[in-house]
Amino acid sequence: MQYPPVAESGSFPRPRAEGPDRDAHPREAVVPTMSRTPVPTLGETELARLIEELARESRRFRFEVAPNPCVGAAVLAHGQVLARGYHEAWGGPHAEVNAFAAAEATGVPASEWDALVITLEPCSTHGKTPPCVERILKSGVKHVIVAELDPDRRHQGIGLRILQEHGVKVELWERLAPLSKVAPHFLAWTSQERLRRPRPWTIAKWAQTRSGQLVPPQGVGGGRWISSHAALEEVQRLRGRVDAIVTGVGTILTDDPRFTVRPPGDPSHPPLRVVLDSRLRTPANATIFRPPGPGEGGGPVHILCVAGTDPIRHGALLASGALVHELHAATDDGVNLREVQEWLWDRGARRVLVEAGPRLLTHYITAGFVDQLRIYTGAVNGGQGPTMAQRLMTMKLHDRLDREWGADAVLEAFVDPDRRP
Repeated sequence: MQYPPVAESGSFPRPRAEGPDRDAHPREAVVPTMSRTPVPTLGETELARLIEELARESRRFRFEVAPNPCVGAAVLAHGQVLARGYHEAWGGPHAEVNAFAAAEATGVPASEWDALVITLEPCSTHGKTPPCVERILKSGVKHVIVAELDPDRRHQGIGLRILQEHGVKVELWERLAPLSKVAPHFLAWTSQERLRRPRPWTIAKWAQTRSGQLVPPQGVGGGRWISSHAALEEVQRLRGRVDAIVTGVGTILTDDPRFTVRPPGDPSHPPLRVVLDSRLRTPANATIFRPPGPGEGGGPVHILCVAGTDPIRHGALLASGALVHELHAATDDGVNLREVQEWLWDRGARRVLVEAGPRLLTHYITAGFVDQLRIYTGAVNGGQGPTMAQRLMTMKLHDRLDREWGADAVLEAFVDPDRRP
């Protein structure tokens, strides 16, 4: 779809300054010489309540969509809420698309839809999914109510102007769904620091015993498994929703994992499998090089090493199917993590999962590269090796969620970008 030229930025209202004396009220975006036809909607009080409900409900999916924002949308018909939708998973349909799908399922024809209410400005660029403005225009809805503008100055206001220039009436309601409360992680993702030096959104995941060890006691779980079957299945879903899985050579040598995506995860777009191995100690016959089994997905295996490492080992790993890349060394003789993050970004990785042992996890956390945590505590006492408990206690977390999944206790949280260790 070809869009008309974007209007000058001065033609669109900017967000108002925050303050307790600024009550929320609708403000129509200004496009000169465009006539408008009134569209029936809910009353002002009911509409404000709807926006707040959509924002609150959208937060249920915050750990599944990050670094994307939490967004809710509703389709109105005959002055009533016909259907709601939310952005539920990274790489999945956005809230507007899910709301339209739910509205279509009601059997009410699109010609009777009055308006679309969204907690955040619809996207106008191609990413994991097509631009939401395309789906809105295709729906035929002629009235769109938005609670917040996109905080990214590169895109701010563009989606709304595109809708206006196609004859859609747009209203901007502010202060009802502030991103600082609904999706503070998205503000971190679109911060000037992240735009200046982009790097992937990084999720650190590990399983631990009740005493915090990442290795179970001898005789438990084959010396490897701590989590329940339900937790292992949930991890497969997470693997299917990232662009890369990063691990260390220590994990390869100890556990010989495959890092494939298996059902109930989505194996159709398997993530890159990245091994940080400064001295190329990965065995040429490691399981990670075996072809995925039926119904599994396994992305290319990349090994990141320090430049000038043994050429014989280099050749053996290439023969096994690995792609070997040389990076600069860090002060501890490992690969430089900042360079690893840049390497991942350059290959299109935007959401990365670190599944590794305590040494590499600690390096990632100390470097300030961990944005999100998922920690499974299994029903196992004792354990072997170092614990992550002390490191976890020093981290500044927000939006923390404690839940149960199978026999495991699960901690999910975002890491405060301004107060990392």
